[in-house]
Amino acid sequence: MMQNVHLAPETDEDDLYSGYNDYNPTYDTEELENDTAFQQAVRTSYGRRPSSKTSLASSMGRPVTGAIQDGVTRPMTAVKAAGFTRAALRGSAFEPLSQARGPVPPLEARNEDSPEEKIRQLEKKVSELVEESCVANSCGDLKLSLEKAKDAGRKERMLVRQREQVTTAKNINLDLTYTVLFNLASQYSANEMYAEALNTYQVIVKNKMFISAGRLKVNMGNIYLKQGNYSKAIKFYQMALDQIPRIYKEIRIKIMQNIGVTFIKTGQYSDAINSFEHIMSLAPNLEAGYNLILCYFAIGDREKMKKAFQKLIAVPPKINEDDKYISPSDGPHTNLVIEAIKNDQLSQMECERKAMAEKYIMTAAKLIAPVIETSFAVGYDWCVEVVKASQYVELANDLEINKAVTYLRQKDLNQAVETLKMFEKKDSRVKSAAATNLSFLYYLENEYAQANNYADLAVNADRYNPSALTNKGNTVFAEGDYEKAAEFYKEALRNDSSCTEALYNIGFTYKKLSRLDEALDCFLKLHAILRNSAQVLYQIASIYELMEDPNQAIEWLMQLISVVPSDSRALSKLGKLYDGEGDKSQAFQYYYESYRYFPSNIEVIEWLGTYYIETQFCEKAIQYFERAALIQPTQVKWQLMLANCFRRSGNYQKALDTYKDTHRKFPENVECLCFLVRLCTDIGLKEVQEYATKLKRLEKMREMKEQRIKSGRDGSGGSRGKREGSAGSDSGQNCSASSKGERLSDKLRVLPGMNKPYESSSRKEIDASYADPLGPQVERPKTSAKKRIEEEDFGDEDLRDDLLPE
Repeated sequence: MMQNVHLAPETDEDDLYSGYNDYNPTYDTEELENDTAFQQAVRTSYGRRPSSKTSLASSMGRPVTGAIQDGVTRPMTAVKAAGFTRAALRGSAFEPLSQARGPVPPLEARNEDSPEEKIRQLEKKVSELVEESCVANSCGDLKLSLEKAKDAGRKERMLVRQREQVTTAKNINLDLTYTVLFNLASQYSANEMYAEALNTYQVIVKNKMFISAGRLKVNMGNIYLKQGNYSKAIKFYQMALDQIPRIYKEIRIKIMQNIGVTFIKTGQYSDAINSFEHIMSLAPNLEAGYNLILCYFAIGDREKMKKAFQKLIAVPPKINEDDKYISPSDGPHTNLVIEAIKNDQLSQMECERKAMAEKYIMTAAKLIAPVIETSFAVGYDWCVEVVKASQYVELANDLEINKAVTYLRQKDLNQAVETLKMFEKKDSRVKSAAATNLSFLYYLENEYAQANNYADLAVNADRYNPSALTNKGNTVFAEGDYEKAAEFYKEALRNDSSCTEALYNIGFTYKKLSRLDEALDCFLKLHAILRNSAQVLYQIASIYELMEDPNQAIEWLMQLISVVPSDSRALSKLGKLYDGEGDKSQAFQYYYESYRYFPSNIEVIEWLGTYYIETQFCEKAIQYFERAALIQPTQVKWQLMLANCFRRSGNYQKALDTYKDTHRKFPENVECLCFLVRLCTDIGLKEVQEYATKLKRLEKMREMKEQRIKSGRDGSGGSRGKREGSAGSDSGQNCSASSKGERLSDKLRVLPGMNKPYESSSRKEIDASYADPLGPQVERPKTSAKKRIEEEDFGDEDLRDDLLPE
């Protein structure tokens, strides 16, 4: 081993590290103060170094680069590219910044008139128009988005022509052309201009230069589906499916789902089942599972419905658990982050997915439960057991509550109550929901004591349940304690500001308490939430009417009839307001519309009949009083009004027959006999004596009856009171009879058309007072606000209860 080891010799050789301490004295900075050439160069930047023919030897004896030695200058190839030349050693000025050359020349101005620049600017303008079109569409301005898309299309065609003139066709921007055409077709479709959209899509699809343009056949299929052309929709869906590679699995699944939905619309359930079964085998999802259940329900296959429901339950919800919202530590920064992500867009999307999954499962269970077994109760029990064994176990209790609702829809109240009572021993949330529904049921049955008990149970189980607090407020409201009811409604709103039932009820409670300003504020807030709620609009109009602001009331009622144009009560209310303002023409218009939609409202019929009589069109009033007589056959006034219309229109025979028919139905009616006596006298009929005799007999009977009543009253008082009461009542009766006869006679004279056929002397022979039912209309006094609240209609007495879940 050692013979191969060679030791280094110990002889003195050249030192490898020698020469490092030698240096050129030119680089000695300590002697710069004594260097005259350096000091002269420092004084001025334009100073010249003295030319020196002396070569500077390096430390190794090598000449300096660029120095002159033996009359030959060493080449400066290493620094030529940096801008140094030999002229620097020949007396040229030292200017490293090139200040002597003057300012840098300006950049060359862009030629805006060049064809390339014009094309570039036009491309930029087209892109901006496409972007503006998309923004307008996202903001809901479909008309503006279409205009921008058309403008972009025009400018893009101009761009293509200009580019063809300047360059070859290979330089055409195909991406921009595709973007413009696709956006234009989308805007046509959004504006329901389907023919134009299809033509634009055809232009894109037929152009072989556009890669993957075949996918747009899906959009064409969607348009045909909207048009109801299902055969063409299926054709284009299948063409798109054939052109999409199998690696794009998700897109192919969505297209197959569209095909299945189209088959359902055409009634081809077997083909739809094949599509959805294929989807559920490849990539199960809630939509396909739900549609599969619908198809089996349509063909009535019970076993397949059960299997499809089990497949639907097995689909994962695709959301994370709530554990990520639990803070691992108590640090303030961590808590802030957790609170921030609890309501971010991701968490909202998860909540929407969870709600959608629950909706599909609950709807499917409610659909198949009544048909998969012999009774819906057994079917619900099967669905509940399946749900309990799945990952959606929390929906089992909701299905039980829906079972109670189904009993209620079948009007089996006892079974509904028994089913809900089973939840009294469950956890607080389910117990509160069941007790809320029980309270609602008893409230509808007017069993307020039971409703109050279950409302207390619901509130005690879950104090933050707004529905329970609303029902509790309703039971207190039914007892007449409006202030306490308002407190419960306020608490419900504090727990859930979106509880519209509580907001409606508190506004109605304030209206009952005559706190109209607060009630109006509540209903205006509710109107901001429920823009097209007919009940809210009516309540606002009603409050303005109570505040004696008819103009505002009319304005809100106009909004109401724009939402429900066939509401007869709202139309009659408008007519009443216009009538109060003295606008008879507008009042007639709305009263007539109300009668057209609901021809059984006695108030509207009476107003229309009276309006035609006042305008001297008695023939048109006849049909209204005939209808009133049909609706209220026991009311004699409609028969008298009808006969009066015949009489005023000159049809005396018809009037006489109507009076006779009325006398047969109401033989003790004095007014009818008075008109018969008068009419028979004017016509000269022999029956006048018979009717006059009956009239006198009725008057005598009425006087005897009144005397008996007076004598009974006199006998109940003292002797002095008896004498004073008897004298007062006799005189009062005589005055009343005479004044009544004179007043009614005056009424007859002032009515239109009364002075023509009834100015005969026979009027003096009629010794009876009678009232013309169509006398002059007197203005009705306006009721007070409190009274009008009590007389308000349109369902004012109905509070907004918490609805049972569908």
